[in-house]
Amino acid sequence: MSLRLCTRHRRFLFPLGLLLLLASCAAPPGVPERGAAVAVWPVEDLSPAAGSRPDLGEILADQIIDTLNRREGIMVVERKRLALALEELGLGTSGLADETARLRLGKIVGARWMIFGGYLVAGGRMRLDLRLVQVETGKVVKAVEKTTTSEDLKEWMTAARKAAAELF
Repeated sequence: MSLRLCTRHRRFLFPLGLLLLLASCAAPPGVPERGAAVAVWPVEDLSPAAGSRPDLGEILADQIIDTLNRREGIMVVERKRLALALEELGLGTSGLADETARLRLGKIVGARWMIFGGYLVAGGRMRLDLRLVQVETGKVVKAVEKTTTSEDLKEWMTAARKAAAELF
């Protein structure tokens, strides 16, 4: 009886096994696929003494973008496209304080992934935290932290490049 049951169900078990095999070969969820668009936001200053380097967030974001542009299979959304979308929506930078609004904007410009982050400068040290967020779900897929004890801007830029490389 059990032999006949196995023979009768064999035609159902083979396709199921094939589907499970194919699913195990797919990229794990949350891993950016080749050609996916990524938007990079300026890195936020979280330092206790605000205003020490107002341009540092842009400088660090530029390093992240440069690193991603060198990686094959990653398409970085130009900041001009983000700025144009902001204008069209009538949102200023204050309207983007909410991460949800930034994710909505990411969908509009076609980004599948976004990179958000913050830096903290205190006591001659800089700590940089970056997170890779899936636009569709808002889920943080990966987070990276880099700390440098140097007060040298060049070291801070190197930390941003290393953190960006670890995200992908």
